[in-house]
Amino acid sequence: MKKIITLATSILLSPWLMAKTVEVTSPNGEIVLTVSDDNSPSYQVSFQDKSVIEASKLGMSFKKAPSFGEGFTIESVKTQSHSSSWEQPWGERKEVIDQHNELVVTFSADRKKAHTFDVKFRVFDDGLGFRYEVKKQKGLTGDISIIDEATEFAINDGENATAWWIPARGWNRYEYIYKTTKLKEAPLTHTPLTFKLTNGTHVSIHEAALVDYAGMTLNQRRPGTLKADLTPWSDGTLVRKRHNFTTPWRTIQISEQATGLLNSDLILNLNEPNKLGDVSWVEPGKYVGIWWGMHIAENTWGSGEKHGATTSETIRYMDFAAKYGFDGVLVEGWNVGWDGDWFNNGDIFKFDTPYPDFDIDKISKHGEKVGVRLIGHHETSGNVSNYREQMADAFTLYKKHNVAQVKTGYVADAGNIKRIDKNGLVRKEWHDGQFMVNEYLFNIMQAAKYRISINTHEPIKDTGLRRTYPNWITREGARGQEYNAWGTPPNPPEHTTILPFTRMLSGPMDFTAGTFDMSFNGLGDDTNRPQTTLAKQLALFVVIYSPIQMASDLPRNYEANLPAFQFIQDVPTDWEKSVAVAGEIGEYVAFARQERDGKDWYLGAVTDENARELALKLDFLTPGKRYQAQIYRDGDKAEWKNNPYELVIEEKTVKASDTLKVNLATSGGVAIRFKAL
Repeated sequence: MKKIITLATSILLSPWLMAKTVEVTSPNGEIVLTVSDDNSPSYQVSFQDKSVIEASKLGMSFKKAPSFGEGFTIESVKTQSHSSSWEQPWGERKEVIDQHNELVVTFSADRKKAHTFDVKFRVFDDGLGFRYEVKKQKGLTGDISIIDEATEFAINDGENATAWWIPARGWNRYEYIYKTTKLKEAPLTHTPLTFKLTNGTHVSIHEAALVDYAGMTLNQRRPGTLKADLTPWSDGTLVRKRHNFTTPWRTIQISEQATGLLNSDLILNLNEPNKLGDVSWVEPGKYVGIWWGMHIAENTWGSGEKHGATTSETIRYMDFAAKYGFDGVLVEGWNVGWDGDWFNNGDIFKFDTPYPDFDIDKISKHGEKVGVRLIGHHETSGNVSNYREQMADAFTLYKKHNVAQVKTGYVADAGNIKRIDKNGLVRKEWHDGQFMVNEYLFNIMQAAKYRISINTHEPIKDTGLRRTYPNWITREGARGQEYNAWGTPPNPPEHTTILPFTRMLSGPMDFTAGTFDMSFNGLGDDTNRPQTTLAKQLALFVVIYSPIQMASDLPRNYEANLPAFQFIQDVPTDWEKSVAVAGEIGEYVAFARQERDGKDWYLGAVTDENARELALKLDFLTPGKRYQAQIYRDGDKAEWKNNPYELVIEEKTVKASDTLKVNLATSGGVAIRFKAL
């Protein structure tokens, strides 16, 4: 492994004023990180001899101690190189390669209080991460309040870079349509924030291992310069820590091609290994749910004549799941608390009390008989104190009834999470502030005690903690399929060609693809409906990764089109390998994935509102083997507005040396199973 680490000094302004710099490269030498103490601690990054991040500040400020920043110089450096691999118990690939060069820089100042801190950098071939490590010292003992993090990302020619982003600290959390603008037009954004420089380099800024810290958003105060903007507590404090603390990793993924971002494992590699021990009970799979009917107003979450979560309806869904090879049935609206204005009545949810028409004993016994599990649901409506008080009883009930997965919900306007403080006073917190960062993780750790996996909706963003806590199996954190029922506007055609390069860089998403009836509100381009073709709905099972996938539509719509439904039955959710084979952000993307411990491959490709032809190299297939390509593609006259259903199913024999040409309709797609012969 190539390793380049140098320490240099240079004379600035006058012979007695000197600044130190230190450099470290990625293992392949293409990324160069430079750290300096010129005026104040800073870093800069280049890729393939082109600047990506220009000199950018490092440091932080405290409520009761002097700041880290101006006046600090490099005291010492430590370096090491690392090369290893590790296995995911489930994931988009089984083996993950971790190869990086590490640099730890100790900064110090000539003063008695808060006089030293470390910044640890790890540089990979696909980017880098860095975090602050602060030791116990005079001025930083006991309780510590962080009031600012000075971290900057000064983007080379940032004013002219093209960015794909959603706003931070808006009422709807992460659930916004992505904007495509010049980077200078993005004021306060969530991460991952992805952009393309004018020199063609693709970059995404995010964070890894977000534990006991505030979520980082990016504030563009000067055009092209992004500053870490941490989400505050209700009292304005950003972060509360004890002495000897570290921050999450600030991450920068870099690639020449857009697909290089998709093939990166940097976020996972910056997280700690599994802390739960044996996690064989965490099971990927596919399920159906009593869910879509509520979104299209055929059923209700609350009790009454249209109640969806009834004993008979759940058993009907279980029988459907058993017939077509699904593992479980999600049921929403089963517990007391949904009647009335459930969005605002989180105080009255009872997580261990079913409605009278939901016989959980009978349902679980029937599920055991047919081999289908009940998948649980806990909606908090943002009252996390009420949920925490009942969490143990709720998980005990589910454990008794063989429930192994639970979907949680935290529906509330951002900044309106309800907690009760130690004095019994009601406080309102952000979904991505430190309090909720810890609350989400508490839920994961409690669930693990009962061998239950969690699918979090209205979550804190993913930062790779699925490696450390593998029962955090998926989450929402972006606009999903439900917005196509009532979103006004629904998700536009380009939405799923942007998600892989933005939200999906952070980790799995419970998008819930698979809607077959696109005309429940009529067709056309101004209605709430999936703005896709049927083939694109199939392709999304490969493109939008999650180890658990819910087929979103109603059973009757699947049974009305069993030939197309066959792909959903066949496609796995756990993978041996995954590779992005083509893509441009906001235009199109194609993924190929090999089934875990198997020989078959699957491919999904989707496009935006533009029809296009893709020539896909099949060199991901095993050389020397032949495959039957079972192709589900848009028909020749398919287009998403008025003819979304035209689907052609055909077969071809192919091999690794072939190039497969596929035509995608407007907002169309193609889904392929490569069955090894």
